Amino acid sequence: TECNAVIGSIGALGVARPGWIGKAVPGHRVAIIDAEGHVCPPGQTGQIAIARPDPVMFLNYFNDPDATARKFIGDWMITGDQGVADAEGYIRFFGRDDDVITSAGYRIGPGEIEDCLIRHPAVALAAAVGVPDALRTEIVKAFIVLKPDVAPSESLKNDIAQFVRARLSAHEYPRAVAFVPELPMTTSGKIIRRALRDA
Repeated sequence: TECNAVIGSIGALGVARPGWIGKAVPGHRVAIIDAEGHVCPPGQTGQIAIARPDPVMFLNYFNDPDATARKFIGDWMITGDQGVADAEGYIRFFGRDDDVITSAGYRIGPGEIEDCLIRHPAVALAAAVGVPDALRTEIVKAFIVLKPDVAPSESLKNDIAQFVRARLSAHEYPRAVAFVPELPMTTSGKIIRRALRDA
């Protein structure tokens, strides 16, 4: 790990907002930056980054100056996470760079979609990925593991898509739904989205 936790959310102190991961812990500089290393204005999506020097940040990769250089834009260590900050410094996490879905000009994190999908009464597990689309660049595709007593059907696919569409923005609902017996997972229980994108 290149950096310890530098963003916190403490409900008892009033530093918590549903849907936001929190604010920079005092003594650390965290910002959303663009590809050139400029701090993004509130509301603009970019890379979540931490300024160096920081006492909880690594100094370099051992014997690998090229990898170290790729990890920084100027004095900002890029985390590989996409997010947005508001005017008060609260940060919302959208997803890992390679997990963010680009559809019709929108950058969409899979987490919020997956959270919505698993609230559907038929869904046991869910994953959302971007798949190529000629019109929109990518569309959201949901991979669903159904609860044991639920039978897959085309009408259920539509019902699940409309369930998400009614709760999230119109560009976030899955335009494709696939039922699968299980999701590919790492040993630590994280979804391997690249395996689904390649499926």
